Amino acid sequence: MSTTRPYSPGDRGPEPGGASAPSEGGVPVTGEPAVERASVTGAADGGVAAPSAPGRQTRRLTFEDESGVVPLARDFTRQALYAWGWLPADSADQRAAAEDVLLVVSELVTNACLHAEGPDELSISRDRKVIRLEVSDRGTGEPAPRTPHQAGRPGGHGMFIVQRLCLDWGVVRSPGVPGKTVWAELGAHA
Repeated sequence: MSTTRPYSPGDRGPEPGGASAPSEGGVPVTGEPAVERASVTGAADGGVAAPSAPGRQTRRLTFEDESGVVPLARDFTRQALYAWGWLPADSADQRAAAEDVLLVVSELVTNACLHAEGPDELSISRDRKVIRLEVSDRGTGEPAPRTPHQAGRPGGHGMFIVQRLCLDWGVVRSPGVPGKTVWAELGAHA
């Protein structure tokens, strides 16, 4: 379902400070040059647990002056999935769930590259129920699946894929701040 709600329906409500609020207590990650600009929060990741969201773990990657951002985003997400126990997968269903997360990250980051001068930040957070992906960019456009969807035609499938794989997705805009954050939520594996 396409939506412009800042959060998915249900009992979770809005995240404190908004869905695109800056990370609190981020700890830099060392390693390759691109990953040095990443910050990780969450006790299981060696960071600091976010005080406003018990049980929620978050990782953020900034893309300042980076090239090859789609594979960089996939690698960063894969590392988070390993840290959170999604990988290595114990079953075909768990492997498929992890691949869905990686595919959605690829689609969101690719859309930011094609339609918004590239992504600014990728945020991945999870709790026991959902994994939430957020890609922030400076674009003014509104992502939407192409309708009618034409399966045999090249291009234009990204948001259709996101819509099909995710529980929900949407766009958050902050007043007075250029750009947007496109978010998507997938169910956590059992």
